[in-house]
Amino acid sequence: MEPTIMDPNAMNNSNNSSSHNFPHHHHQFLEVSSMEVHKVVPPPPRSTAHKLKNRLKETFFSDDPFRQFKGQSPKRKWILGAQYFFPILQWCPNYTFKFFKSDIVAGLTIASLAIPQGISYAKLANLPPIVGLYSSFVPPLIYAVLGSSRDLAVGPVSIASLILGSMLREKVSPAKEPLLFLQLAFTSTFFAGLFQASLGILRLGFIIDFLSKATLIGFMAGAAIIVSLQQLKALLGIVNFTKQMGVIAVLSSVFQHTDEWSWQTILMGFCFLVFLLLARHVSMKNPKLFWVSAGAPLLSVILSTLAVFVFKAQNHGVSIIGKLEQGLNPPSWNMLHFGGGHLGLVLKTGLVTGIVSLTEGIAVGRTFAALKDYQVDGNKEMMAIGFMNIAGSCTSCYITTGAFSRSAVNHNAGAKTAMSNIVMSVTVMVTLLFLMPLFRYTPNVVLGAIIVTAVIGLIDIPATYLIWKIDKFDFVVCVCAFLGVIFISVQDGLAIAVGISLFKILMQVTRPKTMVLGNIPGTDIYRNLHHYKDAKSVPGILILSIEAPINFANSTYLNERITRWIQEFEIQDGVGKHSDLQHLVLDLSAVSSIDTGGVGLVKDMKKKLEKRDLELVLVNPVGEVMEKLQQANKADNFLAVDSLYLTVGEAVSSLSSKMKMPISSQV
Repeated sequence: MEPTIMDPNAMNNSNNSSSHNFPHHHHQFLEVSSMEVHKVVPPPPRSTAHKLKNRLKETFFSDDPFRQFKGQSPKRKWILGAQYFFPILQWCPNYTFKFFKSDIVAGLTIASLAIPQGISYAKLANLPPIVGLYSSFVPPLIYAVLGSSRDLAVGPVSIASLILGSMLREKVSPAKEPLLFLQLAFTSTFFAGLFQASLGILRLGFIIDFLSKATLIGFMAGAAIIVSLQQLKALLGIVNFTKQMGVIAVLSSVFQHTDEWSWQTILMGFCFLVFLLLARHVSMKNPKLFWVSAGAPLLSVILSTLAVFVFKAQNHGVSIIGKLEQGLNPPSWNMLHFGGGHLGLVLKTGLVTGIVSLTEGIAVGRTFAALKDYQVDGNKEMMAIGFMNIAGSCTSCYITTGAFSRSAVNHNAGAKTAMSNIVMSVTVMVTLLFLMPLFRYTPNVVLGAIIVTAVIGLIDIPATYLIWKIDKFDFVVCVCAFLGVIFISVQDGLAIAVGISLFKILMQVTRPKTMVLGNIPGTDIYRNLHHYKDAKSVPGILILSIEAPINFANSTYLNERITRWIQEFEIQDGVGKHSDLQHLVLDLSAVSSIDTGGVGLVKDMKKKLEKRDLELVLVNPVGEVMEKLQQANKADNFLAVDSLYLTVGEAVSSLSSKMKMPISSQV
């Protein structure tokens, strides 16, 4: 049969069809199978600069954001550039009145939810309630210009509010030093925005991927428990409440101050909590009734405020918000606090809140983008969220991001574009200008009930059970995050979970999986002997597959593990030290990269096997691996021409013919 020329550009990584070139450019190798002879052409040489360019492009520009500029006129490039940095320019020229009707309904709906939530979350962060409304006015306007999601509804969120308030309260008392606390909150928001925008500009968004799904589920559940327990102060009418966040400290404080419990507050809180939970249940059962849960918080605020005003409940132990300032956001750039002994505190708080809020915002945006089948640019989202927080810190706003509850309402209400954020912002502006006196008699107990109802959805038991079924180690990470949050602190619980996740990654890197392959009778397919009962080992040949990149961190382990596989193969079935083993076949199909430590492993293994009269054979070393082995072989010539094969099947066929022995499992 005539040899078939294998095009290097058409080669892939599968056992049956991939091939690579080796090792000198003037060599051509013949690899024999039972069916045909393959002529392997060496790969074309690439310069170091070309390799570095491709690596940087794949790492930082995998989405190829500049492809749209190719072949365009200078004027068109300017237009595309403006649209890239300001996504509003993409949808605004084609905006229709039909879209506006949908967006105005969605905007008014999320505004009805954003107003009570903004006031509630500001209190959760130990900030004046008016700051929560300020934070629902400016950031949505910035996001509408810079954001790429059609469904994301921007504003304060419970988790970021809790983290901000708890971290700052460890050093500064919001009651004794309210002005300093407010300054630190704005400064932390500035650093959070600066960090978020920097990630987008430098295209380093992969950093937030270290917060795995298991980590977030455990963290969110623990934070939801802590947030809910913190609301017992408002729901029970307790005045002297603990400043600690742990579940034990909170419950101790609750039962140590039973004399402060107010039955009027408890009755009102219970009624509105039941009402809000029923509204949430109705909307979950029938998504078309989304407006029920969306409007329930605002309706609760209105009804409770009227009840307090009519019955003078503030004179009977029911605490109220009190007078709120009327007017738009005052500038706050002069309140940013960069000096003194609090710089480390605001940097740490900004970093933690920035990562958590960015992760939540991007996750929410991608979730709803998938439902509507459009793309959300992660780097644009980082820049949009970052710049809106930087602008917010200068306009009396604290940390904001895309909230799941409001975004779900926005999506279900039929939002078509980011115009719904503008409508919500205008609605909040009208509230700030004209309606603030109406909130004076709003009871704190209702705000507590609104927070409890909002965060209870963060406890995802089905997802936790699924993690348990799929990956027990991920379940441990989830539980550690949960327990760390509720028993230690919010930030320490998050740090513990991230630390365990990183440990898992390190274990996967330093202890890669290796497995013994066997032949499935009647085919040329080779699979894991421990997973496929029909697979049979090949006499005289040990076939191992390495399923990870080979590098300095795992080369020593792989050397030891491969040696143990050889020893186990030699003593199986009662065979002694001098077994019939003649060849070690390493399937490198799953080895995506190799470094000098990995090349050293191959060299050492070759020498070690030669001392035992064994031959080392490599199967399908892919792109980068092939190149580096080729360069190393030029210097040391440690691999022979006939020690490289395209597939395991070809290797076994060729080696068995050399051994001149029948192989029962061979096709």
